[in-house]
Amino acid sequence: MTEDLTTKRKLLSGLSHGSIFISATVVSIGIPIAIYLVSDDVIVKQNAKEALNFHLNVWLYGIIFGILAFLTFGLLGGPLFGLLGIVSVIAPIFAIVKILNDRDATFRYPFIIHFL
Repeated sequence: MTEDLTTKRKLLSGLSHGSIFISATVVSIGIPIAIYLVSDDVIVKQNAKEALNFHLNVWLYGIIFGILAFLTFGLLGGPLFGLLGIVSVIAPIFAIVKILNDRDATFRYPFIIHFL
């Protein structure tokens, strides 16, 4: 694989996983969707799909923890929100490091539901 394609693969895969840092709104999920639709590289598509699954899981767990926080007056949901915040920062960092170190790597987030 040429250096240009390797750089492109790393950049697009890293951008897919790093999009979670851009914002906590719906805008951030648009980046991996666009990369998935535009790219013809199999590795980039797999990383974009995994990033989409991670976004959806963070939102799902956020809704569940929000309901728990409401029902328990913040006693249970509050700490879970903190844990979700930590995981939503650390997991993408691990993904980016892995794909930058191995151009053929697809990072799989542990303990998530794979919707796609």
